[in-house]
Amino acid sequence: MTSTLTSAPKMPFPRPNVLDVAPVYDVLRREGPLVRVTTPAGDPAWLVTAFAQARELFADRRLVRSHPDPGRAPKMSRAAIQAGPSGTPEEEERNHTRLRRLLTPAFSAKRMRLLGDRIEELTRRCLDDMQAAHDRNPGDPVNLHELLAFPLPVLVICELLGVPYADRAHFRDLSDRIGVLDGGDDAQRAMDDFKAYMGGLAAAKRAEPGQDVVSDLVAAQEDDPTFSDDELTRLAAGLLFAGHETTSNRIDLGVLFLLSDPSRRDRFAADPGGLAQQTVEEILRMSAPGGLGLLRYASEDIEVGDVRIERGEAVVISAGAANRDGSVFPDPDAFDLERKPNIHLAFGHGGHFCVGASLARTELRTVFPALFRRFPRLRLAAGIDDIEVRSNRLTGGVENVPVVW
Repeated sequence: MTSTLTSAPKMPFPRPNVLDVAPVYDVLRREGPLVRVTTPAGDPAWLVTAFAQARELFADRRLVRSHPDPGRAPKMSRAAIQAGPSGTPEEEERNHTRLRRLLTPAFSAKRMRLLGDRIEELTRRCLDDMQAAHDRNPGDPVNLHELLAFPLPVLVICELLGVPYADRAHFRDLSDRIGVLDGGDDAQRAMDDFKAYMGGLAAAKRAEPGQDVVSDLVAAQEDDPTFSDDELTRLAAGLLFAGHETTSNRIDLGVLFLLSDPSRRDRFAADPGGLAQQTVEEILRMSAPGGLGLLRYASEDIEVGDVRIERGEAVVISAGAANRDGSVFPDPDAFDLERKPNIHLAFGHGGHFCVGASLARTELRTVFPALFRRFPRLRLAAGIDDIEVRSNRLTGGVENVPVVW
């Protein structure tokens, strides 16, 4: 294992609250677009904080998930996902090509537009649940996370993948455990259980296929003998994990951004349809629920300006830091409902652009107008500094967004 750095700052860095990124990012960006840091696992890595270099490296095919010597690879954490190297270069290229071929049609912008009515219906159901909770205890705050931000993305991704919504408590527990930064053996057991769960679902789809992504993956195995059961279950588990965790976080943070300034809330509530698209893009730019970034390894030496990344070194690309780069975004820490252009990196760039971006945008552009049409006087029942951040989770986020109206 690579030796621990003693002089490099250790991630994740302290942050003032859930809406602000760590102030040290500005300090590190002034030192250079790439700086040496220590990961939560105690290993060395290059951290990318500047927009131009983050965009460049997102698209650089020399940055990969695999490592030439996996046993000595720097690790990000002791979570069971995105914690260290995976696969081989050959497998990675083959799997990336397969993933894009299989999933791009399923998550295309056109298919998401067709799904729009269904997402609106599911959103109304969640808002009804919020109202019912309020009516049962009129004087108590309602936890928006539990009644909207968590269940809505789960409902949507379950329908797309063909996962029974009734199983949400089971895979929620597994998702929580695999993403604990120091989870270790328990995180790995949870990942094994997660893959076993998805394997059982795949077997059910073989017997009785449906119009869903897991059925599509099962069908793809018939045409591609290299697509193993292990790869299928890992891919399906990753889709389920990412498909609800990231969007749930952005609903929570978007609500917090809008409610943290009553004048901002009032402006959005006065024209939610007209302001939806640009508001969502600003939420995507500013929200940084986790304090880490995308982990990759250099498959060969890479020159970035005057920095030389050597083969096998770890690189962490922080979209959250890059999206606050003042050389690209004027007044980068201000939430601007009219920010144009807004060329953020919330979904990555190039070959690492998130396949679920259209789905996330469709959900977010639906949920915020619906929420503020229904509850235009929505307000927080706690201060921003009192909202606890899940700092020990890979995806960060919060568990409680108390609101009243």
